[in-house]
Amino acid sequence: MTASALPPSTVSAHPVLPALTVRQYLAERREIALIDVREEDPFAHGHPLWAANLPLSRLELLAWTRIPRRDTVVVVYGEHDGIDLAPRAAQVLAGLGYTAVHLLEGGLQGWIDSGGELFIDVNVPSKAFGELVEARRHTPSLEAKQVKALLDSQADVVVVDARRFDEFQTMSIPTATSVPGGELVLRVRELAPDPATTVIVNCAGRTRSIIGTQSLINAGLPNPVAALRNGTIGWTLAGQQLDRGASRQAPEAVGEDNRARAREGARAIAERAGVRRIAPDAVAALDEPGRTLYRFDVRTAQEYQRGHLPGFRHAPGGQLVQETDHHAPVRGARIVLADDDGVRADMAASWLAQMGWEVWVVEPTGADARTAGGPASDAIPEAPSVQTVTPARLQAWCGDKEEDRPVILDVGPGVSYLARHVPGAWYAIRSQLAQALARVPGSRRYVLTCGTGLLARFAAQDLRELTDAEVWVLEGGTTAWMDAGLPVETGESRLAVPRTDRYRRPYEGTDNAAAAMQAYLDWEFGLIAQIERDGTHNFRVV
Repeated sequence: MTASALPPSTVSAHPVLPALTVRQYLAERREIALIDVREEDPFAHGHPLWAANLPLSRLELLAWTRIPRRDTVVVVYGEHDGIDLAPRAAQVLAGLGYTAVHLLEGGLQGWIDSGGELFIDVNVPSKAFGELVEARRHTPSLEAKQVKALLDSQADVVVVDARRFDEFQTMSIPTATSVPGGELVLRVRELAPDPATTVIVNCAGRTRSIIGTQSLINAGLPNPVAALRNGTIGWTLAGQQLDRGASRQAPEAVGEDNRARAREGARAIAERAGVRRIAPDAVAALDEPGRTLYRFDVRTAQEYQRGHLPGFRHAPGGQLVQETDHHAPVRGARIVLADDDGVRADMAASWLAQMGWEVWVVEPTGADARTAGGPASDAIPEAPSVQTVTPARLQAWCGDKEEDRPVILDVGPGVSYLARHVPGAWYAIRSQLAQALARVPGSRRYVLTCGTGLLARFAAQDLRELTDAEVWVLEGGTTAWMDAGLPVETGESRLAVPRTDRYRRPYEGTDNAAAAMQAYLDWEFGLIAQIERDGTHNFRVV
């Protein structure tokens, strides 16, 4: 039996690690990956500060990329609806070649009993760090009504939005320009060439506004700079209207004088933060036994795909700082960053170093060294062998008499299911297939699908352990179904299990309740006290 086909009753023989020992590893900055294998929504409702969310349902697709060294100390926990998922996850990890897998003693309750703090929401280390930065550096900010008054009076003000471009398009401050956080220091002088122009940085909530504003200050921008206090949440709570579908972006070209000043400022703050530098041909020496090394190119996706250093994955600098737990779940690992301008890698590295990481920056090189191109591919094991059905044949099956029709289970992301799915398909989560079978009609034939069909192949192997019925996978997944011009359904038409694979952020979208947005802000304000009680953060603001 392969690791991905473990039945729910499998008992793990993996050793346990006490919560106090895990906390000692974290406090001493020793390498450890604390993994929460629940879905994102339950994870977001309470987890240790440095826990990373790698759901059991997608573990084979995530583990090798996120935890690249197979002898990493990995500690696993995760209980869902009274079922402990950790033993199954430990077996999957062992089947993937990990040799130092442990269960967290007592699970999440054991963490609580040991005095450990639980944190809600996602990307908490970065958000807590942002609050600490504001408190220690007194990062300037303006309330929403102050910013609106400046805009209404046509003051000499430039508003820059530090979020991803897709977030900016969803909702934005009127007149704002999209400049994702990792690009701010490099590009802001193109938008505000006059040092007298006030630059206001916003995000949806607080963190990227604070980090973006302080980045400009740290890098020596001469302009007055301030964060929009509480971002688009604060703007909305003030009763002010947001734009929808804006498309303003900073110019791609950067003048040489502006680039040189940005490079000087970025290097200075990186040196103050303790960032180390390395030649491109020496990077391989950092990948030594017993140490995890993450290599990230922090430029834009377009630049990365045009050419990057071999072995480097793409992680835009601002998002890397915001979502460090996602990109680098092995706390205590080394991180090495690359760009082509000497600005963006230094700025991202300056923040990561202050967050307690050992960070190196590759000295900028010419284009001839960036010999790899296109998007990076994730490292995943070979998918199980399964019997597949073409879209046309599945459509024919669906036209059979009712008792002969297959039950279709869509194990892809919930948001994708909402957007479009095969007519009649039930939404299911792979790690909850037993619960899903209890909810859907019985059948002599099940067909599994997802976006491309890849995750469905792993799920099919699990499903065969739970039923004697035929198990098939839609060839090419739901994408192939749509490419064939076949009809689709939308919405939550059939949920075999609750849609908990993604946590709905209080700061995303445009229809959140005011009380939820205010509660989110109140939670952020309390993060400094919580990380101090926790004692594992190792943050150092310079």
